[in-house]
Amino acid sequence: MEYFKKEVEVAGKKFIIESGKMAKQANGSCLVRSGDTTVLVNAVGSREPKPGIDFMPLTVDYRERTFAAGRIPGGFFKREAKPRDSEILVSRLIDRSIRPLFPEHWRNDTQIASIVLSHDGENDADIAAILGASVALTISDLPFYHPIASVRIGRVNGQFVINPTRTEQKESDLDLVVSGTEDALTMVEAGALELSEPEMLDALNLARETIKSICAFQKELPRKEKMQVEEPQTNPSLKSDIEAEAIAKAEEGVTIKEKSERDMFWAAFKKDITARMLEKYPEETAAAADMILEDIFYRKARELVLNKKVRSDGRGVEDIRPITCETDILPRVHGSSLFTRGQTQALATVTLGTPGDMQIMDELAGEYKERFMLHYNFPGFATGEPKGERSTSRREIGHGALAKRALRPILPSEEEFGYTIRIVSDILESNGSSSMASVCGGSLALFNAGVPVKSSCAGVAMGLMKEGDNYVVLTDIMGMEDHLGDMDFKVAGTRKGITALQMDIKVTGLTTEILAQALDQAKRGRMFILDKMDAAVSAPNPDISSFAPQMVSLMIPVKKIGELIGPGGKNIKKIQEDTNVKIDIEDTGKVAISGTDAEGVQRAKEMVEAITAEVEVGKIYKGRIVKIMAFGAFAEVLPGKEGLIHISQLSDGHTKKVEDVVKEGDEVTVKVVEIDKQGRVNLSMKAARQ
Repeated sequence: MEYFKKEVEVAGKKFIIESGKMAKQANGSCLVRSGDTTVLVNAVGSREPKPGIDFMPLTVDYRERTFAAGRIPGGFFKREAKPRDSEILVSRLIDRSIRPLFPEHWRNDTQIASIVLSHDGENDADIAAILGASVALTISDLPFYHPIASVRIGRVNGQFVINPTRTEQKESDLDLVVSGTEDALTMVEAGALELSEPEMLDALNLARETIKSICAFQKELPRKEKMQVEEPQTNPSLKSDIEAEAIAKAEEGVTIKEKSERDMFWAAFKKDITARMLEKYPEETAAAADMILEDIFYRKARELVLNKKVRSDGRGVEDIRPITCETDILPRVHGSSLFTRGQTQALATVTLGTPGDMQIMDELAGEYKERFMLHYNFPGFATGEPKGERSTSRREIGHGALAKRALRPILPSEEEFGYTIRIVSDILESNGSSSMASVCGGSLALFNAGVPVKSSCAGVAMGLMKEGDNYVVLTDIMGMEDHLGDMDFKVAGTRKGITALQMDIKVTGLTTEILAQALDQAKRGRMFILDKMDAAVSAPNPDISSFAPQMVSLMIPVKKIGELIGPGGKNIKKIQEDTNVKIDIEDTGKVAISGTDAEGVQRAKEMVEAITAEVEVGKIYKGRIVKIMAFGAFAEVLPGKEGLIHISQLSDGHTKKVEDVVKEGDEVTVKVVEIDKQGRVNLSMKAARQ
């Protein structure tokens, strides 16, 4: 592997690419540095195709070594184990960016392995990792011919920022990641605070122009001779005989509206004709016949849309499948909904928890707590498959992250609503765009749970069929249109604007005009779905579920935290035991009190306030006599806080003896008349009566 070191500047920030020093046995390898963030990316492929498969076996593994940030991993074993969700999401970004650019018939095992070796906390490793994947593939002998680049676009104070730092991202209302070649986009992922369609289009165009310059320099890099890809040869006679029967059957099959009926019809025909053709052509394989048949079905399904503007289920290009919205369908959960769109159905539930239920996130940039979780599950029965549930798949993690990104902007702040929020979306049936169904179902469930969200949020999946200059943008695509189409474009948002966007593209020539049409069409579709949702539930419930924890929060002085906790936790334990509540205390002085009994929660709050309150001059208190002296009596006005009632302040007249007026244990009403320079509190029963 020839050594080289190159620099490319992007919006005033440098990427340094170095190759030929490390991992020299990989097909291609490089180091990419941005600031002090450094990623090692390796591309490896097998020499022979993997037998018996009809897909590209690509694996992408992005891993972060905690030493990169000068940290030791948490947990008992003190080593990096399975990838965190954040690592899986970056792996998916890389995969989606490069997968469309391999030759159609490439069947060799291929892996991209990215390792973060240094992280400065400001410059993102994901953008560097995508660039590194492109460089490693470009200089390798693997058949990757079109270099790509990736760019992050933020927007701070209304101005777009290219590859913003972590600090800038905190002020940004947009997080857009775009990958592409010099000529075409291949992947888009975005979260936004209700950006308009024209604003999002401007950001996409800026990303497209930035990507071009980064791709151009990669063409000058030294590279190995590329491996050849053998395309399967088709027997012309076999193809002719199959087409004679299959074209008419495919035309009939693609117009069957029901997914299961359509699948059974085509599967039965394929089985019958394959058996007959293999008798006639015994030297051929079932795989060869299947490839011809699938190509015929692919062409006929696309012709129906491109030439007749009619879809397999009879809808027009902008028609959305029938929608039903139901809420409050589960008796004990805090919030629930069932969102059904055509043959896609999501059961969404909301669980409200205390601050102690927040998820502790141990990330490369540091540890933090996450108060909003969204978990997406896709069981086999959703598509009629007997598939056992094992660990969470990368697809489930990715779809859950997209739905979470869409719903986060509508949530109330922690100050407004102190609960930890968890949404679970269980897909019960699927025929396209279950992630967008999760957005809709999650929004409805939040309303049902009484979470004071800012508005409802919906999502819709867009598709594209394109042949030359002829193209059709489809609204609310079903599974077959996703599989046979050229684009999967998911857009989620509110009536004000876009909150999340995800796009995967299989073709070149995606123009600004097509993107603008897709965004505009998606907006109309989103408004239609929001109308349906708002007709079912127009506002959040005024009260949370009686099964949810009741919670109040208050702020105490930081210096009072130790006093509230008490020696060995004595004070806090006693309050929790006496009132049957849970108390969470933060370093900032925020105290959250939660429990199933509202009366107990209120009583605990009063006890916390009493322990942490300061005695105030001029305020009247109910006190208890704790000590009698010749010159007066000491009364406890707040837990652990005493003051002196001088004998002259016990009554209006002359008092000869303190015991003539009060005894130890008596409850008295007193007024704070003075707190002297030594902090001693002087009380008066006489002043309290005036």
